[in-house]
Amino acid sequence: MYENLTTSQIKTLESQGCSSSDWTKVLVEQPLNCQRIQNVQFYGNIRLGKFDNEFVLKNGIVRPSGIYNATLSNCTIGNNSRINNIQNYIANYTIDSNVRIESVNTLEVEGESTFGNGLRVAVLDETGGREVPIFDHLSSHLAYIIALYRHRDKAIQNIEDLILKYTEKQKSNMGNIGEWSIIENCKEIKNTKIGKYTTITNANRLCNGTLNSVKKAPIKIGSGVIANNFIVSSGSEITDSAIIDRCFIGQGCKLSKHYSAENSLFFANCQGYHGEACSVFAGPYTVTHHKSTLLIAGLYSFMNAGSGSNQSNHMYKLGPIHAGIMQRGSKTSSDSYILWPAKIGPFTLVMGRHYKNSDTSDLPFSYLIEKNDESFLAPAVNIKSVGTIRDAVKWPKRDKRTDPNKLDYVNCNLLSPFTINKMDNGRKLLKKLQSVSGPTSESYHYMSTKITAKSLHRGIDLYTIGITKFLGNSVISRIKKKGFKKGMSIQEVLQPNTRFGKGQWVDLAGMIIPKELVTNFMDMMEAKEIKSIKQIKNYFEEAHNNYYEYEWTWAADLLEKELNKSLEEIELNDIISLVGRWRDSVIDLDKMLYNDAKKEFTLNSRTGFGPDGDDSVQIKDFEQVRGTFETNSVVNEIIQHIHKKSKLATDIIDLLKEESPAVDLQ
Repeated sequence: MYENLTTSQIKTLESQGCSSSDWTKVLVEQPLNCQRIQNVQFYGNIRLGKFDNEFVLKNGIVRPSGIYNATLSNCTIGNNSRINNIQNYIANYTIDSNVRIESVNTLEVEGESTFGNGLRVAVLDETGGREVPIFDHLSSHLAYIIALYRHRDKAIQNIEDLILKYTEKQKSNMGNIGEWSIIENCKEIKNTKIGKYTTITNANRLCNGTLNSVKKAPIKIGSGVIANNFIVSSGSEITDSAIIDRCFIGQGCKLSKHYSAENSLFFANCQGYHGEACSVFAGPYTVTHHKSTLLIAGLYSFMNAGSGSNQSNHMYKLGPIHAGIMQRGSKTSSDSYILWPAKIGPFTLVMGRHYKNSDTSDLPFSYLIEKNDESFLAPAVNIKSVGTIRDAVKWPKRDKRTDPNKLDYVNCNLLSPFTINKMDNGRKLLKKLQSVSGPTSESYHYMSTKITAKSLHRGIDLYTIGITKFLGNSVISRIKKKGFKKGMSIQEVLQPNTRFGKGQWVDLAGMIIPKELVTNFMDMMEAKEIKSIKQIKNYFEEAHNNYYEYEWTWAADLLEKELNKSLEEIELNDIISLVGRWRDSVIDLDKMLYNDAKKEFTLNSRTGFGPDGDDSVQIKDFEQVRGTFETNSVVNEIIQHIHKKSKLATDIIDLLKEESPAVDLQ
């Protein structure tokens, strides 16, 4: 309970250089340790806790709690916090317990603020046609819908109304600094809400934002940072003179080394170093590490930008309205260039400079290569790249989100209804090109790209391998999940548990979901059946949790199409035959990956090793640094994968034969 200061306490404080415009407005928790309040000027309503404890710094230095050399206006200071050496003042803040603030110029809230909530970020279209209002609980999938489903204007308006309602609740003329936060050696912090366990050191300016730090996923703001109009989510770091303006930073992100970003969204586990982002929608795991790399007016996810990568939206007469989409898993090589608008299919490697507006979205896992100012497409070749497999394995391992309350529902699966549907479309498309142009054509033209005959034929084969692998994976998982036993019919095993999942699937910036569920969500928003931000989160959480049920519904439909039979007509020998083809596809693909990995150990790869020795020194140096092909962990994983999947195929076939001995295996 807060009480007035006693006359004796006021005299003691004044003798220690303290003053107040009105001591009756300074309330404290008694008993007050007056010795820990020195050289402090109080203005307005002040609430002070107890100051009994000490802070032990890293090098064993001890600092007592209390308030020293500061000016406070309309502030509440929690128990055992320490405020020291405030050059200007702290105004309009509630500072929780055990906070340490040292050597700060100004820390204030001026007027009413929503602390970054409700700011409209002009992603993709710099002219503002796709603004996303940011708020504390923004997810990648909700932002995707707001930015790209503008044709459902009533639903979008209702979503934005819910965000506005949340924003209004955040409005206050008082800021908050959460417990156990540290703020030291900073210049200006204004209209910024600071969550628990935040560390801010040597920052230049933070203005109009929120740092949603929590104990299990603290936020770190480092030297030289300038941040205006922002929301930073739990577990993220912004350091080393990064500059952000009008940005949302998702969970587990890191922006550092002079990175600059404006009007951009970054979601789970993004990383930005050295380069620049402008009007970017960076879905989960978007990574850019290089000084000369510019990402502009683009949608990305699971993307790695090579040095000097650039896109252009400047071929316009009515303003910079053009934007581009690089679907999940795409990469750019050094000095690559793409003219927007363009749409690049999933897991595509872009090399060279592309001056025509391409759409390769139905030809995933491709190489888009520039040769003599022409864009050549090699469909499906990235399926057999060991780098692609390595990426898919590393993403879950690199999830830096330690906050149990995840904002983004991220699906890292390489093969999914989203990518397999595109493979199926790609296979049909390539066959159609072959049919229209004739089997003797040396090259084929598609959406401003050229496909050689060799690339086309190889693409058809590789897409077939990918589809077979996915379908076999799904069928085997279904059999194992259902626990196929004697007396069960294969139809009973294959029958889906839900009707949702058929038809097109979409990637909502990291979340893979049946389009039917997205349409259903938009219908519910339009009818105002969803009435809160929490209900929006619950809807997508349920869809994410049911992914594998929906996936099987889609896979069962694909199975019917591939076998040209209904589920009721499918027999055990059909499934046994499929498992055999699956085994062959897995082994064939693993052999391709094995051979691709082998390229990393060729004579050319050893160039630059052992520069002052002969061939034997070069080999020895290479092996000491890179290891041998036979001991490489990725190579061994491929070999083990071949053995493991071969055994799995045998076990499944034996199980099916054992439970139905009358099956004709011929």
